[in-house]
Amino acid sequence: MVTVSTTRGAQVKDDEALDRRHWRWAVLASMADYIDAGSIVAGSAGLALWASAYNLSSGAVGLIAAFSSNAISAGVGCLIGGWLGDRIGRKRVYQWDLLVYAFGTLFVIFSPSLPGLLVGFVIVGLAVGADIPTSWTLIAEFSPARARGRLLGLTNVFWSLGPVLTLALAWALAPLGVLGIRIVFAHLLVVALVTWFFRRGMVESERWRNAGRSAGQAVAGGARQATMRLRDFTTRANLRAFAFVFAMFLPWNLVAGTAGFFFPYILRTVGGAGQGTSVALQAMGFLIVSITTSVVFMPLSDTRHRRLLFGIGAALQAIAYGVLFTFPLGVTVAVVYLVVNNLGSGFGQGPFFRVWSTELFPTPIRASSQALLYGVVRILIGGWSFVVPVLAATGFHTLALILLLLLVASGVVGLVFMPRTAGKTLEEIQAERAAAR
Repeated sequence: MVTVSTTRGAQVKDDEALDRRHWRWAVLASMADYIDAGSIVAGSAGLALWASAYNLSSGAVGLIAAFSSNAISAGVGCLIGGWLGDRIGRKRVYQWDLLVYAFGTLFVIFSPSLPGLLVGFVIVGLAVGADIPTSWTLIAEFSPARARGRLLGLTNVFWSLGPVLTLALAWALAPLGVLGIRIVFAHLLVVALVTWFFRRGMVESERWRNAGRSAGQAVAGGARQATMRLRDFTTRANLRAFAFVFAMFLPWNLVAGTAGFFFPYILRTVGGAGQGTSVALQAMGFLIVSITTSVVFMPLSDTRHRRLLFGIGAALQAIAYGVLFTFPLGVTVAVVYLVVNNLGSGFGQGPFFRVWSTELFPTPIRASSQALLYGVVRILIGGWSFVVPVLAATGFHTLALILLLLLVASGVVGLVFMPRTAGKTLEEIQAERAAAR
């Protein structure tokens, strides 16, 4: 029996039922997803407005997207935060990175030109990138074995609620133009500071502490941490896990990153919709994700039905992009696409990545491994973001076909190589993977 302490005087056991403690910790950790996705869609809602106000070219639009929290800066922050999370502890990164996020939003709010916007997006991206691997790792390490998928699913709910509320605010403020987007980012600043305040009471992951004690290397604060070496990452079990998760997640996230950041811009420039309509439609899509994650993924993700769940979710998303490829883009096609795609997104590749990226790696390198996967993917999305505005302007159906093929590839990988980890403790998963070598 594994016993894990995550707060003073409270013990969490792998076979215990969920209670208010678990949900409170999971909500505080999931706020990283709220402000991450919120900053992405706030940027997407403002993209066309900034392009008009600052007379930006397609290349400049791609530059903003590439260095935003949707792509390169978040990827770099993820690599740094994951490494620090394994070296000095999850709590230290998790507790302070939101102040960096708040600082970055100030640049976006008050910037009068492109250079200031870029600086703000880079700082915001670094901060949310650092927060994601430590937050998800904390949830995995304090969750009971049969509720890990459910609590990690909550991060996907918050990742969707962030855009819903952010885009609703952007829609209401659309008549104000650029000023409205600045107010949207001001709301994210307030959320980050409030979350930082409530996170101050969180303590370190006991699983991380125990892993360090067994390795016997002292670090500050009395904790002990294993020395991370290249060979810790390159065992056969870890390389197989890297290959599987990366091959499933990269193609899917190229699609999700394109839709999450560029959809309002594409709907305005290609589909002819207004600012308010494009923002409202995207908010509707994210609301559907939050609902399907809550009522489908969270109750079923820790059961034997994972393969069926994943397969249906992946298929629905592929069908949605088939619609975009087949029919001319307009409001009606956009509505069909958003409903079908986001029904599948709520229990497809996205939420399963959160589960597998934490389950499949040992505690001493869990945050670093997850950060390497997530960070490299975000950086690659940065390079892809330079191409998307050009493709959208000159060959939207070509772009839709590329996204469709990427989704099919991701779904096939997930279905064929899916690990059987539902309901098992993190230690049981690692023992089985080690034995399989």
